[in-house]
Amino acid sequence: MSGCEACDAKKLVRSPSGLRMVPEHRSARSPFGLDEPPWVPDKECPRCMQCDTKFDFITRKHHCRRCGKCFCDKCCSKKVPLPRMCFVDPVRQCAECALISQKETEFYDKQLKVLMNGATFFVTLGTSDKSELMVCRLSNNQRYLVLDGDSHYEIEIIQISTVQILTEGFTPGGGNTRAIGMILQYKVPGSEELTQMKFTASEDFSCNKKLSASWLAAMHKATKLLYESRDQ
Repeated sequence: MSGCEACDAKKLVRSPSGLRMVPEHRSARSPFGLDEPPWVPDKECPRCMQCDTKFDFITRKHHCRRCGKCFCDKCCSKKVPLPRMCFVDPVRQCAECALISQKETEFYDKQLKVLMNGATFFVTLGTSDKSELMVCRLSNNQRYLVLDGDSHYEIEIIQISTVQILTEGFTPGGGNTRAIGMILQYKVPGSEELTQMKFTASEDFSCNKKLSASWLAAMHKATKLLYESRDQ
């Protein structure tokens, strides 16, 4: 285990939305995480914000834990896991948010494990014409991209500026493409200049190519979540 993966203490907190297991220090939070939204005050939502049904003693209002808006039970009945907000149990969400959260479940259940297990790439730093064979993986706390070979790098995920996935096999008719590498730009702490790394999948074994392609697809999804968290 690298130095960047020292155990991050967590604590159980209770909010109006439910129980959450969060890092004790905000600096230790996952870069893919989302903050809990403020709830729309009850006095500002006399009607369901989806179907416009008027609230009364029979038709009660419920808040979506992902967007914070106010809905009737019919429009906000699904309880879906929401790991990006560190909820321990599935929480109530509106139909639109539930669909988004369900799609993200694949990332947390499958693709996150792929990233943590790692894959092998030839890595080229900056404008160098030399590449090094390295195992690339996401740290267990999700905060670093760890590269191990003759050299060792730990890139903080929040310092990543852009990720470009390189593909091959594109046809004008929209044929299947395969991810073969990526170009990563990131900031080194203390510097405002961007550092670039190019990752190229190893062609040695077909199993390596398949693993690398899966890892790159997972990295592509992780980048989308990272951008969403920044824009929150």
